[in-house]
Amino acid sequence: MDIEHIIEHGTVFRKSKSNSDSATDKRKTKAKKTTYIKGAHGSGSAKMKAEYRRKRANRNKG
Repeated sequence: MDIEHIIEHGTVFRKSKSNSDSATDKRKTKAKKTTYIKGAHGSGSAKMKAEYRRKRANRNKG
């Protein structure tokens, strides 16, 4: 690029194009989130949060 053009018009920084399919990335993270929400992956904090969510859901049913 010409330095004068950069000074006059500025530089545009764009996000790089990735080759991976974004739909598969979303599915992977959603699956990870659901296992965390259900407390299925074994973390103590995840199990506690899942229990709180279950209690809140049962409380709001009636």
